[in-house]
Amino acid sequence: MTLFDPGSEDAPAERTTSEEAFLQALLDAAAGLTRAQASLGLAPEAAAAAVTRGAVASSFDVRDLARRARAGGNPVIPLVADLTAAVPAEYGPYVHRGATSQDVLDTALMLVTARTLDTTLVELEVVERELAGLAATHRLTAMPGRTLTQHAVPTTFGLKAAGWRALALDARDRLRAVRAALPVQLGGAAGTLAASEAYGSRDALALVSAYARELGLAEPQLPWHVLRTPMADLAGASAFTAGALGKIAADVLTLSRTEIGELAEGTGGGSSAMPHKANPVRATLIAAAARRAPGLAATLYGSLTAEDERPAGAWHAEWATLRELLRLVGGAARDAAELVGGLVVRTDVMRDHLSLTGGAIVSERLSVELAGRLGRARAKELLAAAAGRARQEGRTLGAVLSDEAELAGVDLAGLMDPAGYVGAAGVLVDRALTRR
Repeated sequence: MTLFDPGSEDAPAERTTSEEAFLQALLDAAAGLTRAQASLGLAPEAAAAAVTRGAVASSFDVRDLARRARAGGNPVIPLVADLTAAVPAEYGPYVHRGATSQDVLDTALMLVTARTLDTTLVELEVVERELAGLAATHRLTAMPGRTLTQHAVPTTFGLKAAGWRALALDARDRLRAVRAALPVQLGGAAGTLAASEAYGSRDALALVSAYARELGLAEPQLPWHVLRTPMADLAGASAFTAGALGKIAADVLTLSRTEIGELAEGTGGGSSAMPHKANPVRATLIAAAARRAPGLAATLYGSLTAEDERPAGAWHAEWATLRELLRLVGGAARDAAELVGGLVVRTDVMRDHLSLTGGAIVSERLSVELAGRLGRARAKELLAAAAGRARQEGRTLGAVLSDEAELAGVDLAGLMDPAGYVGAAGVLVDRALTRR
C-alpha cells in the first residue's frame, strides 16, 4: 500500500506482489525443492510433507526477516534458518538441501511473476473484449483523423478502437509467451549442480525437471544465475504492455479535452479546487505507468551484464525493480479495463468536428476527383484559389466551389461529405476483429 502509487492500489497485482506474497513464494520455492527431491528418492516423503506444512508465510515475521537480510544481503539466508527451525529436527537437514540463495530467490521471483501475469492477462482479456465491441459498434462512425495535431482526413472511431485492440492483443501475446517460459532456478553454488550430486543425485538434471514440475514453471536448459534472459524478456514484454495501454490513454486524454470532447471517461475524477471538473483519472494513471515502465525495464536490461557465476549488485537490483514493474503493468491493465468499459463516445461531437475546417478535411478527395475532370494542374489551381476564398469570405469550401462554372454537374454535396471518405476503414475493422 502506498499513497503515491494509486494506479496499483487494490489491483490484483498489488496482492500478488505484496511482502506476504513474496515471502510465500520464497517458502513455496524452498518446499518445492524438498518435494522434488523426495519424488526422486533423495529425501524422505515425510520430510517433504513437514517442510511443506511449515512453509506458510503467516508463521514468519516479514519485518524481522527484512532486518536480518542485511547481514547476508538477501532474505533467503534468514528464512532458511527460520524454516529449518520450524520443522521437526530430523527433517531440518532437508531444507534448502543442495541449493544456493539465488536458486530460491530467483525461483520465487518467477512464481510471483507467474501469479501476477495470470491476473494481468485476465484484465487484458477484458480490455480486448470491450474494445472489440467499440470497434464493431463504431465501425463507420466518422471522426477527424489528426496528424501532427491537425485535422487531416476523416477516419472512423471504430478503426481507432480496432487499433487499440491490436495493441492490447500484441501485449497479451508477449506476456503469454513470457509467462509460459518462466523457469525455475536450480544450479547450486556456481551453477554446476555439484551439491545435488554430493547429496546422492545420480541425475542432477532429473532433479531440475522434477523441481519445475512441482512448481508449475518451465525447465531451463541451463542454470541462469548470470544468464538473465528471463528477466530481459519480462522487462521487454512488460514495458511494451505499459506502452500499448499508454497509447490508448494518450488518445483518450487528447480526445477528452474540454475543447475537443469527443470522448469522456464514464466516471471521471474530481478536483480538490474546481467542482466542475471530471478528470480522466483512469487514463491519467495509465499514462503515468507508461512513462515509468521503460526506466524500470532498463534496470532489468542492465542486469544482463552480470559478472562471474553470481554478480554483486546486478542480481540484487532486480528484486524491487521487478516488483514495481509488475505492479505498474498490472495496475495499468486493471485501469484500462475500467477505462474502455466505461468510455463515453460522443458521436455527435465527432460529426460536428468534421466541419471545423469548412470542408477542407476532404480536400484530398476533391483533388483526386477533380483532376479526372479538369486535369491535375487545373484542379490544383482551382482548389487552392477556392480554399483561399473560403477562408477570406468565411464560407465553406463546398459553397465556394459551387460558384465555379467548370464544376457544373459535379455532385459536390456527395464529394464534400466526410463520412463518404473513410476509405477501407470498415473493411480494416472487420479484418482486425478476426484476430483472436
